[in-house]
Amino acid sequence: KRGVGPMFLKLGPDEIEYDSKFQLYLQSKLVNPHFRPEVSAQCTVVNFIVTPEGLEEQILALVVNCEKPQLEEEKQILVRRQNEFKVVLSRLEDELLSQLSAADP
Repeated sequence: KRGVGPMFLKLGPDEIEYDSKFQLYLQSKLVNPHFRPEVSAQCTVVNFIVTPEGLEEQILALVVNCEKPQLEEEKQILVRRQNEFKVVLSRLEDELLSQLSAADP
């Protein structure tokens, strides 16, 4: 709930006060874990497997951030929007499949 006072989260039947300093870290032993778009859009997934392509992307992001910070910021905005679109697409696919399964043959 959002309001003037403190924020609360509904966790099952209970409402608990939200602390803005709260952070949750999860670890997986899976080599290539798959997360639903809803989770990916709201989380930061860190892959600790180092590849030359991954290092190149990280270095490029650092250089772009130093040379043209506005461009890197725009990239981050576009990545967030792409994740939001993935969530919407997944929701629409689920809705379409639900409607198709409920339709008369």
